[in-house]
Parts: sequence; structure tokens; C-alpha cells
Amino acid sequence: MAEGLTAWQLIASGDATLFAIVQLSIIVSLSAVAIAAVIGLPLGAFLALTRFPGRAGLIVILNAFMGLPPVVVGLAVFLLLSRSGPLGQFGILFTPKAMIIAQAFLILPIIAALARQTIEDLWVEYRDELNAMDVGPVGRMATLLWDARFSLLTALLAGFGRAAAEVGAVMIVGGNIDGFTRTMTTSIALETSKGNLPLALGLGLVLISLVLAINAAAWGVRLWSERQAGV
Repeated sequence: MAEGLTAWQLIASGDATLFAIVQLSIIVSLSAVAIAAVIGLPLGAFLALTRFPGRAGLIVILNAFMGLPPVVVGLAVFLLLSRSGPLGQFGILFTPKAMIIAQAFLILPIIAALARQTIEDLWVEYRDELNAMDVGPVGRMATLLWDARFSLLTALLAGFGRAAAEVGAVMIVGGNIDGFTRTMTTSIALETSKGNLPLALGLGLVLISLVLAINAAAWGVRLWSERQAGV
């Protein structure tokens, strides 16, 4: 009970340590979502609208990668970015950039798979009209991605939720360095093991509030878009 009260006091007082961790976590997760969206949304649309040999197998692999163990992703990125790895020359291991890369790899299959399903369902509705207008493949992808933009918020939110809650991958590639690569989730794990429950609880409360706020905002935008469409 006392720990919970102290946690609220840390949040209300604007504790510098707590909010520095929160700021880094938000920057890393949003950056990873942006990178994954730039790649995953067109990839999902491409798989939804294009037929080619091996497509079914690629979809199966993509869906399977939605459940990739985070520590495996972290290990793979670690090997890529280590001094002996192919990208070691850039020296970004144990930096926020490495954490962004790991999270982007982790959530890319989620965004791509959900986008594919959304675009594929929408294509059934738009097929005759787009074919009649002789719209090309790129035009189809652009049209359906734009019309499904509010529905695709679900995919982006799923990616953000996975990224924000990630511990294993970011700890492997980021190192959990105090004041540099320490995120909310890694801090919660560390502070709990140290017995610093007020800070751990404070970070947990901020993390839950953040996820709820983003989902509420997305839900509000989607309801607004549906009402506008009905006008």
C-alpha cells in the first residue's frame, strides 16, 4: 500500500528519473512502429493483392513470425550489430538505435500480417470497381491502404503494444544502461529485483496509462471516421 502511494507521488511530482525512462521508451517504441509501418503496410497490401508462386508459404511464415520469441530477435540483431557481425562497423550496439531495430524486426510481421488480412477483405468489396477503372497494382495498393487507414490503426496499435511491452530483445541489444538505454519494461524488471517497488510501480502505472490512452484515442478516431462516412 505504501509503495503504491509513493509510486503516485513519483508520478505527480514529475520525478526526473521516471520521466526520462518514459520518454526514451516512447521514442524507441514509436520509432520502431514507424519503421515497421513503412515496410509492413505495403508488404501486407502486396501479399493481399498479388498472386505468385510461394505466396501461400510466405503468408504462413509471416503469420508464424507474429509469435517470434523476443529473445531470439534480440540475439539475431545482436549478432548483426556486434563487432564481428556484418553491421558491426556502425557501432550502434547498446544504443537506442539498436533497440529500435530490434523492436522493428519484432513488430514488422504483426503489422504486415494484420494489414494483409485487412486489405484482402477490403479488396473483395472494391475489386469490381477498381478493375472496371483499370487501376494498376500500385494504384490499387494506394487506394486500399488509404481507405483502410482507420482500420489499420489496429495493426499499428498491436505493434506499439508489443514494442512497448518488450523486455528481452531490448535488454540484449540495449544493455539496460542507466540513463541511456533503460526503458520502462527493463527498468520495471530491474527495480523489482532490487526491491525498489515504488519506481517499478510508477513505471508500470505510466505504461498501462499510455497504452490505454493510445487505444482510446484510436477508438475515438475510428468512431469519428465511421460517423463522417455515414454523413
